[in-house]
Amino acid sequence: MEMSKDKLTSEEKKILDSFEKGEWVSVPEKEAQIRKHQRYARNTLKKDKRINIRISSKDLESLQLLAVEDGLPYQTLISSILHRYVTGRFEETPRQYELKESATDTSG
Repeated sequence: MEMSKDKLTSEEKKILDSFEKGEWVSVPEKEAQIRKHQRYARNTLKKDKRINIRISSKDLESLQLLAVEDGLPYQTLISSILHRYVTGRFEETPRQYELKESATDTSG
């Protein structure tokens, strides 16, 4: 059964085109890879400690805006940033745009 490309998003079309070109390869030892990544996910997602920190309200508002853009709770975003930093996988990239200033910001 052939899938109609009309109903696919541009990202889905790119994936399908890549697949049709033979650019995708099977993962060797698929079941072992699945188990390995499930272990990684369990260990990464295991949250057994609570912390309290003080940060500026402007930084918190910026984090909350970024979290909304990414579609996740801001606490999860902060946890993810910290995790990537301590595991050496945090990559700093320049922002393509400035965050909108808070409606309550009167410093401008």
